[in-house]
Formats: sequence, C-alpha cells, structure tokens
Amino acid sequence: MSLLIAMRHATFIVADLARAQAFYESVFDLTPNPSRPQMSFAGVWYDVGDSQIHLMCVPNPEAGLTRPAHGGRDRHVAFSVADMTLLQQRLTALGVNYTVSSSGRTALFCRDPDDNTLELVAVD
Repeated sequence: MSLLIAMRHATFIVADLARAQAFYESVFDLTPNPSRPQMSFAGVWYDVGDSQIHLMCVPNPEAGLTRPAHGGRDRHVAFSVADMTLLQQRLTALGVNYTVSSSGRTALFCRDPDDNTLELVAVD
C-alpha cells in the first residue's frame, strides 16, 4: 500500500502575481481562497477539487533556464478538465500557446505566464 494517499497542492513560482492571477482566473474560472494566511511573500491559493494551486511570488531559482518546447517533456502537473472545447477556445482567445498530447488521450499542455507547465486532460 502506498504511503501517499492524496495530492494536497501544487505550487507555482510567479514573478508578477496580478498577471498570474489574471491567467488562472480567466482561463480556469478559479477564485482565490480567502483562508490563505499572511506570509512573508505575496501569493494566492485556489481550490481545485480536493487539492489546491498555490501561487508564490518569490525569486525564481531557475530564472533563465531553457524549458523544453513540448510541455509533456517538462515537469508538470496534470488537471482534469470538464470542457476541453471551452478551454481550447479560451486559450486561443487569450493567445496562450498549447500543444496536444501525442499519447492519444484528449489532453493538452500549456504554460502559464511564468513558464510553469500545465497538463489539462479531458474527463471521459
């Protein structure tokens, strides 16, 4: 039996919190969780099912690192998506580049404004 039983949150480092919030809120309809305690850095928490996304506005220790062109070849977090067509329409309207998965699944990869990679998988 695995010792891991659930994923609590995924954390993404962002340089501009307002820009990152605009992305996550406009693309995914997320709303900040008001229970985030005061910390020594700016940030936002979003509820995603039983997990959360944490945005942290802190210096990026990997600034200048070259990321792979296809997000599936980079470290990433995968999320289930309720409406892939709507998601693709939003990404296109906002000028967010994405690549479709080559695995045969209905999935795509995109990056947020800070180059954090997201895998988005359609719910069957």
